[in-house]
Amino acid sequence: MGKRIAMLGAGFIARFYADAIQGQRSRDRITTVYSRKEESAGKFAADYNVPHYSTSLEAAVNHPDVDVVCIALPNHLHVTAVLACCMAGKAVICTKPLGRNAAEAKRMLEAVEAAGVFHAYMEDLVYTPKFSKALQSVTAGALGRILWAKSRETHPGPHSEWFWNKELAGGGCILDLGCHCVEITRSFIGKNIRPMEVMCWADTQVKPIDAEDHAIALIKYENGAIGQFEVSWTFRGGLDLRDEVMGTEGTIWINNFLRTGFDMFTTGKGADYVAEKAESNSGWVFPVGDELNDLGYNHMFADMFNALEEEREPRETFYDGYVVNAILDAAYASAASARWEPVKLEVWRGLMGTGKANTLIDYDDHHFLIKEEMTHFGSTKLILKEKNSGKIIEIVK
Repeated sequence: MGKRIAMLGAGFIARFYADAIQGQRSRDRITTVYSRKEESAGKFAADYNVPHYSTSLEAAVNHPDVDVVCIALPNHLHVTAVLACCMAGKAVICTKPLGRNAAEAKRMLEAVEAAGVFHAYMEDLVYTPKFSKALQSVTAGALGRILWAKSRETHPGPHSEWFWNKELAGGGCILDLGCHCVEITRSFIGKNIRPMEVMCWADTQVKPIDAEDHAIALIKYENGAIGQFEVSWTFRGGLDLRDEVMGTEGTIWINNFLRTGFDMFTTGKGADYVAEKAESNSGWVFPVGDELNDLGYNHMFADMFNALEEEREPRETFYDGYVVNAILDAAYASAASARWEPVKLEVWRGLMGTGKANTLIDYDDHHFLIKEEMTHFGSTKLILKEKNSGKIIEIVK
């Protein structure tokens, strides 16, 4: 039996979710939709064949034909919506970021766990096919020990007015886009490895807003790995999603969206929608074959609803959302102080005391191996370090 879903929100992201929910699994249906604007709720209901709509959040959550509540609301409404789900005893899945800060995220985490309701954090970009394949390779050891993971998300800015209001959104591009990047890099490094501290630069370079529109950060993990994110609402050229992972035995580069091998030139005649946040529909454009699939929405909902049926945790829970918010809190603190700032995790359920791994590789009893390479003239060159003296030597064979 499919899931009966209350969609809280009727805007941009709610429509992406609806397309995915009533797509891949097909047996799941949105049975009611809530919006603060009756016109928006009615239009959504008509477009997606939803039998009920309401301007009352509580009425939508408590509707008898609802099993799961999908929160696709502005950030400042997440706590209210989650608490309503807990009061109703309904399973809840919430869009990213979970909270405007770690305190809000922790409150929601504690609420769903106290109520004993199923909960999932809708971080779609860790469900994309390319990410899932890359993570499978990383987990299997194809890259060895992960040293560095980097994620970039940049575009010309979000689509709704509340994003640009610092109080309602909780921040700028760090919160909006950094939440994706942090969970991507955290997954590659290992979600059970504790994030320790963050160094972040942020500025408002272009937009006439109070929040930051551009930021770059480094995140130190307890095992010595480094996570990095680059986020911007000032990038011109569309939606740029790229990830990189570097390990002791290999490297992965992923271009998720902007350049995926589908290039098209058009004069603009007959042109319409190209891809999310595309800035032009003429000239050279880069359509996306299947946005719902390529952005992970189909796989995300399949995992979450399957997890609910199988009585297991989904890949992303409110706890993950809380950890992400805590890391981003440290990023904001660092951007203000221009110093490394600690990640303050009042709740930590991963490993403790992992420490930095031993990087020394024995070549023989007397030497450590630094590097071995084949030269262009056919010889093998070894760079070694003498164990006793510490001297660096070179041997050509």
